[in-house]
Amino acid sequence: MESTRDRLINLLAENEDKFISGQALSESLNISRNAVWKHMKDLGKDGYEIEAKPRKGYRIKEYPDKLSSNTIKWGLESKWIAKTVIHKHSVESTQTIAHRAARENAPHGTIVVADEQTNGRGRMSRTWHSSKEKGIWLSIILRPEMPPNHASQLTLLTATVLADVLNSFEGVEPLIKWPNDILLNQKKTAGILTEMQAEQDRIQYILIGIGLNINHSIEDLSEDIQMKATSLKIETGKEWSIKTIIQRLLTAFETSYDLYMKNGFHPIKEKWEHFGFKIGENIKIQTFSDQWEGKFLGISDEGALLTESIEGKPVKLYSAEIDWF
Repeated sequence: MESTRDRLINLLAENEDKFISGQALSESLNISRNAVWKHMKDLGKDGYEIEAKPRKGYRIKEYPDKLSSNTIKWGLESKWIAKTVIHKHSVESTQTIAHRAARENAPHGTIVVADEQTNGRGRMSRTWHSSKEKGIWLSIILRPEMPPNHASQLTLLTATVLADVLNSFEGVEPLIKWPNDILLNQKKTAGILTEMQAEQDRIQYILIGIGLNINHSIEDLSEDIQMKATSLKIETGKEWSIKTIIQRLLTAFETSYDLYMKNGFHPIKEKWEHFGFKIGENIKIQTFSDQWEGKFLGISDEGALLTESIEGKPVKLYSAEIDWF
């Protein structure tokens, strides 16, 4: 259920090109005009620029760039994603919050976003450094009607969305390192963690966790990852609006997800291979039983890595240690 404040912001947003009177707001929200005035004061303290004129009323002139559920929703043109936004200033991991929300029946498309993660995690329980207000730390709750064995395709879909969004910025040329790392200049700038709760033939929910380094300087990265990680700011030399990139990312994700549910995985596979790191080149592969060097051929229709086997024949790998560099 929307709070009075959310409803107030929505009313102001719907009337952004004109003033709306205190009386009209009072009647719509079923609160006193004095309460409307107090809400306006509170919005001002949060960074909203409210213009008030006698006998005309109020209008929002500018929204704050800092993250909140309202600023993310403001200007976001979506059909289903981020209709529910859970924003936290600091959490151990947005995935933890998203699991809890999903178990409490948070709807499809709910997002959890944080200014900071104190214990962010990536694949195989690796630590993800999530500096305060420097990047995008976000989880998306999905409830797709699809077989559980297709869930890994959503990781690859998300990677193509991130690559597309980054590729839209001038001078930025992302590549995807299988299955889910986004590289700029061969350094990691984003990762994706997909987790699922499912029964044998039915998905209860899927969480897509995204970590994207935006405004880190090199000093913001710990010494142990400075040679392996980067950020949009490091690569472009300028600061970026995290809120704006979140909105672009969510819009692109919704479009791509809807097309995937309609048309299947093949268009995602083609786009992934367009951005694929080291496709056509030799990579070193280690499985539980073997170690060899073979050409990276692309990904399969299921999203597995396609490479040459020891005998030089195409082989699918669903899990392996790859020496990419």
